[in-house]
Formats: sequence, C-alpha cells, structure tokens
Amino acid sequence: MSQVKTFIIKGELRKRGEAHPFRKELRALKKEDALVQLYADMGSRHKAKRFEVNIIGIEEAQAQDQAKPEGEP
Repeated sequence: MSQVKTFIIKGELRKRGEAHPFRKELRALKKEDALVQLYADMGSRHKAKRFEVNIIGIEEAQAQDQAKPEGEP
C-alpha cells in the first residue's frame, strides 16, 4: 500500500505582467499528483491557466513528527 507524502512546491504566478511568488505544501502519493493538485488549486483560487504558473522547485517534506516503521533505524 502506498504512503501519502507531503510535498513543498515553490514557484511564481504570473498575472498582469507581474510575478507573485508562492510556496505551497500539498499531500499526495506522487510528485506528479501534487503538481496536478497545485494547478487545480491555482486555477480555482486565482483563475490562473497552467502556463501562468511557473514551478521553481518541488521537494518532499521531511516528516519529523511521524513514527518510524518497525525495522528502520
């Protein structure tokens, strides 16, 4: 069974000739799923098209509060 991960996505939204930086934390199974969720969220909240969203970086968040599964150091 797959485990849900938290991804941190950094980028900028280009609207009306200006770049608005953003940072979002999204929960998804894969990086691609998190990107689809980001595009849907930006489109619904800001009426942004996919070409107006510029992704700078995406990384998996470190889960410090989660318990480690048995057998891992």
